[in-house]
Amino acid sequence: MAATTSASLRFLSLRAIKTLFNAAAKPLKLAFNPSPFPSSPLLRHRAYKHSNHRQFCSAITGALSSGEAVEKSRPEAVGKPPRSEVDTGETVGKFKRRLKIFDVKGGADEGLDWLGQNVVVKGWVRTLRVQSSVTFMEVNDGSCFSNMQCVMSTDAEGYDQVESGMIATGASVCVHGTIVGSQGSKQKVELKVSKFNMVGRCDSSFPIQKKRVTREFLRTKAHLRPRTNTFGAVARVRNALAYSTHKFFQENGFVWISSPIITASDCEGAGEQFCVTTLIPGTREGSVTPLGSIPKTEDALIDWSQDFFGKPAFLTVSGQLNAETYASALSDVYTFGPTFRAENSNTSRHLAEFWMIEPELAFSDLDDDMACATAYLQYVVRYALENCKEDMEFLNTWIEKGIIDRLSDVAEKDFVQLTYTDAVELLLRAKKQFEFPVKWGCDLQSEHERYITEVAFSGRPVIIRDYPKEIKAFYMRQNDDGKTVAAMDLLVPRVGELIGGSQREERLDNLELRLDELKLNKESYWWYLDLRRYGSVPHAGFGLGFERLVQFATGLDNIRDAIPFPRSPGSAEF
Repeated sequence: MAATTSASLRFLSLRAIKTLFNAAAKPLKLAFNPSPFPSSPLLRHRAYKHSNHRQFCSAITGALSSGEAVEKSRPEAVGKPPRSEVDTGETVGKFKRRLKIFDVKGGADEGLDWLGQNVVVKGWVRTLRVQSSVTFMEVNDGSCFSNMQCVMSTDAEGYDQVESGMIATGASVCVHGTIVGSQGSKQKVELKVSKFNMVGRCDSSFPIQKKRVTREFLRTKAHLRPRTNTFGAVARVRNALAYSTHKFFQENGFVWISSPIITASDCEGAGEQFCVTTLIPGTREGSVTPLGSIPKTEDALIDWSQDFFGKPAFLTVSGQLNAETYASALSDVYTFGPTFRAENSNTSRHLAEFWMIEPELAFSDLDDDMACATAYLQYVVRYALENCKEDMEFLNTWIEKGIIDRLSDVAEKDFVQLTYTDAVELLLRAKKQFEFPVKWGCDLQSEHERYITEVAFSGRPVIIRDYPKEIKAFYMRQNDDGKTVAAMDLLVPRVGELIGGSQREERLDNLELRLDELKLNKESYWWYLDLRRYGSVPHAGFGLGFERLVQFATGLDNIRDAIPFPRSPGSAEF
């Protein structure tokens, strides 16, 4: 067939085959002499099929070569392109952005410019009030805080679904109607329903009702909590912060890179990492794996050479070291991805899985680093305030009164900087009894950080710089005094430390000495040391826990509410 038609393969649909068969010059005759076929009924059946197949293919080949095979015309769907002579399938339709409630009500006039227009709203029922002659239904599609009030009279198509009691809070619906002015005071427009259809029924056990429930309870229903006002607002603010993060760095010439999730190094040197191994089966069989089945060395230690990576591997706590490699080639880069820490902490400030934003700036020092962190934070806060106004107003009313003013101060006020030494002296002079005593060389606690930014500087963000080297990581550049490193922490009201950064140690000898002091294996950091051998440059960067930022921007008390599915000690549901 290929030789008759062309050198290329051709694929025919069943319809085309029928067309070719009917268009053949001669009718297909399936006459054959049964005598040569085997005596076995099964073998005769197979031979019969094989013979018919050869004659049928010959007929198609002949029709193709003679050009007589032309598919008969048939009615085409309206708006679809005409088919070719041989049916090769239909083209994929063009993607169209579906109309959302935000498109109607999210403008400055809150939907008044949509008056008289016919629209289709698809979403989930928030409330339902059935009266004798009219039904009020509030539908939300997640695009904004506002619901669309749908007003349905008894003559609307599909009203029988409401009348029968099928519709309840949580049901998914599709509503057709016309935008009209609202008689109520809560909204300027509403939807006069002409056609209604229930898409998905909601069982009476649906736990998210109009009554208020605690956020602790909603953590046990993390798969449903996005349907509440609070978590819908948090999700949209989180989205705005993520989008503006990429927007800020891209507009300032940074290149986004993907840092690995699995690593053999410990960036922070704290040893609080999750181990990744295949020495223990990864299926249900792992729960009954005897300890004796784990391979060991002659010294009775785990034989990591038999593991998947041939050595111990862990979930990363930071993408910084990898980002430094690309900053050494692309100048300014940033990572934005998941990180993990096996810290057995159940506080409202800690997660086992969280997202980190980590930029690295080549040819930069600590001053450049602080300037970048300040500009970034002000940019994303301003973006959230401008693009999530309705959500922020809700958070300002129900979660933290005054949050809009607090965030506006961050976006507009100049940041203050002072050294760690000055900060300690400030705390020692404070007329306040701290739970954790203050002295030079201690790691500042949250109560210290919040006092500095909330009380000492009246709500202004503060950057503390030049920390003692003993309480900071190995990669931070040592200052000339020999006691401190070029590190900085950015403190904000209500949270304390939000950003931590430093100028990196670009001098090979100093970095190797620091690794030795902390008894870290230099062989594990051979590639990191190479960056100091081949064209090293001064560079700096910082890290920001994204959930801390979300918590700061929404006023949430618990960081586990700032991420869709929190992971913490003893909790890995959903």
